[in-house]
Formats: sequence, C-alpha cells, structure tokens
Amino acid sequence: MSGKHEECERTLAFAEIAVGQMKALRQPAYPRNYEVWYAYATGHNPSLNQSINEMLGRNEGTLSPADIDQIYETYLSPTRVTDRLDNVGNQIVEEIDQVMAMIEAAVGSTSQYTESLAHATRNLGSTQDRDGLRGIIEGLVRATREMDAHNSRLETSLKVSKQEINQLQANLEAVRHESLTDPLTSLANRKYFDSALDKYIGQSVASGEPLALLLADIDHFKVFNDTYGHLTGDQVLRLVAMALKQNVKGQDVAARYGGEEFAIILPNTTLRSALSVADHIRRAVMTKELMKRSTGEHLGRITVSVGVAILHKDESGQSLIERADNALYTAKHYGRNRVMCETDPEVVSASTAKVA
Repeated sequence: MSGKHEECERTLAFAEIAVGQMKALRQPAYPRNYEVWYAYATGHNPSLNQSINEMLGRNEGTLSPADIDQIYETYLSPTRVTDRLDNVGNQIVEEIDQVMAMIEAAVGSTSQYTESLAHATRNLGSTQDRDGLRGIIEGLVRATREMDAHNSRLETSLKVSKQEINQLQANLEAVRHESLTDPLTSLANRKYFDSALDKYIGQSVASGEPLALLLADIDHFKVFNDTYGHLTGDQVLRLVAMALKQNVKGQDVAARYGGEEFAIILPNTTLRSALSVADHIRRAVMTKELMKRSTGEHLGRITVSVGVAILHKDESGQSLIERADNALYTAKHYGRNRVMCETDPEVVSASTAKVA
C-alpha cells in the first residue's frame, strides 16, 4: 500500500505544478493545456521542456494558445508520427509523379526525333539536287540540337528529383526511427521490441540457433525517484541504458520494456553466454557512481536485477517473456543486484509454486 500511496503523492505533485503553471500564465484548464503542463512537470520529455523554455524566453514569459497547440502537436499528439509519415509519403508520391511525367515527355520527344530521322531518310532517297540535300541535313542538325537540349534539361531535372527523393527517404527513415525509439533513453521502444522478438523467434526456429532473452529491472527505482526527483530518475534510466548499449553488439536488441524495466534480445546466444552478458550489464551499472547534476551531490550507486531465459522448442514469445520475468522476480526476491536464469533451483521452485 505504501508504494501506491507514494505514487499517488508523486503524481498529485505533478498535477499541482501543472495547474500552477496554467494559473500563472492565465491559461484555461483545457485538457490539452493540462496535458502539456503535466508533461512539463514530469520532465520525461526533455525536448518538450526545452522548447517551452525557449518560447517563454522569446515571449517574455508568456505562451499563446498557438504556442500550446504547436507544443502539443510536436511532442504529445498521438497522431504526430502517423501524420508525418503520411506527409512524407505524399511528398514522395508527388515527386515520383513528376519524374514519370518527365519520362513520358522524354519518350514523346524521342518518338518525334525518330520520326524526323525516318522522314529525312525517305527524303534522302528521292532528292538529287544539292539544295534539297542541304535542307534535309540542316533539318537533321536542328532536330538533333533540340533533342540534345531537351536531354540536357531532362538530366538536370532528374538530378534535382533524385536529390529531393533521397532527402525524403532520409526524412522517412528518421520518422520511422523515431516511431520505434524510446525518446528518453534512445533505446528501442516496446513496439520495436515486440516486432524484433517475433522476427528472431522465427529465425531461431528456422535455423535451429539458440535465442536468449534478458529482462532487467532497476532496484528500488521508485524510492530513488521519489527521494531525489524525477529528473535524477531520468538520469538513472539513461545511465542504465548506456550500460546496455555498451554490452550488446551485432544483432542484439536492447529496449526499454516499460518504466524502469529493460529487455535485451540475444540471437544466436546460448544460456551460458546470455548469463555472461547479463552479469556484465549488472556489473557495469553497479560500478557507475551517480551524481545530481544540479548540486554536484554524490548519490551513491544503483543496481539492477536480471532474469534470463532461453527459447524452447515450439514456444511463443509471450511464454519466453514470462519465464524471463519469473527469473527476474526471483532475483528481486532473493536480494536484488543479481542475475538468475530459468534453470536456477530457486526459479524452478518459484515456477512450480505458481503452477500449484
């Protein structure tokens, strides 16, 4: 009950800050305004906070309804990524249509030039005088020059279109990457994790290669977050994310699974090797000392608990996650700051007790 009470108090504190901001700026308590200021109070989206602070600085401490709308659409709207994907997609379609129109025009010019050549060929066979031959040759030269000029213009237009399409493709990739990335930690998000797990399970089944899954959870994170504040809590999340990045490689996928929990997919990895990776991550986190940036205060060290499981034959992704989660729960139960796997006696015993 104490954990729920602390969470209630923490979220109500954010709500008070949000309402206080709306009062100070004399803004109506519309749901959109409240959502923007609640997000600002939590600090979970640093880009949103930075944008608001910059707007307040430019506008002498005020924000207009248009400013709030812009912040919401940029950082909070549930359709923003979809809209950006649609927008870039439409631009690519328009650019392709323009290229197709240029190609059709080029085909028409080529056909016209071919007809000119055929006409000149026929006339050459029937013309005997010098003036007639000169006229035919001059006509061919003129048509050739026109064709050359048209090809030059087409080449320039196609180069410009190629550059624009390349830029649009880069924009599309950036939006796609954003939709699959956790903004706070820069790890893969839950959406990407779910897709990647299905993909690698399929590959493991087809190849017969092993597949391991790690679930890691920051020990006592809520207490730490409530004690030192959410900004320091975010720093902790980023620190753990960095430890994950430094200890995965190749096709490995490190993701923020939710809250203070992380997941690591390890393709072509045996249980023994997965345990080694998990312990490297645990040690990497434990050796980093945390410092509060605003005051320089040393806050000590944090730890993580890790559960490890290996894919079984004819097993679903959900079943694999459940076994890794059970190993993680057991690691928490037996003192935290440790790695446990599905074959450890304590985990097997806990699993049996749950089934019973």
